[in-house]
Amino acid sequence: MRIKILFIAVITLLIASCKSDTSVMANEVVLSGMSFSPKSLTVSAGTTVTWSNNEAVTHTVTSDATLFDSGDLTKGQTYKYTFTAAGTYAYHCKYHSGMTGTIIVTSSTGTTGSGY
Repeated sequence: MRIKILFIAVITLLIASCKSDTSVMANEVVLSGMSFSPKSLTVSAGTTVTWSNNEAVTHTVTSDATLFDSGDLTKGQTYKYTFTAAGTYAYHCKYHSGMTGTIIVTSSTGTTGSGY
């Protein structure tokens, strides 16, 4: 009987660990696995991008050109920024130098500018 209960408990835990909320909003970047995903995102001018920290580790979303900075984001927190001008915007995590990403903003005509 104990083995059967243990087996059921293990199976239940395995199923629960496999379930995850994999739904991603449009224009969302997820902080997971010590990286930004997607690493590069293309949006139109006027679009708000949301970054969501899914890790137990604190991260930041910090513009390389000091245009935006989320401050510390702990697990479950989000940061939003609206990109109003066409261009290419590089960003990083202040705490993890390997975490970098890029937002490419196109104008209504589909062109990009410098971003800075």
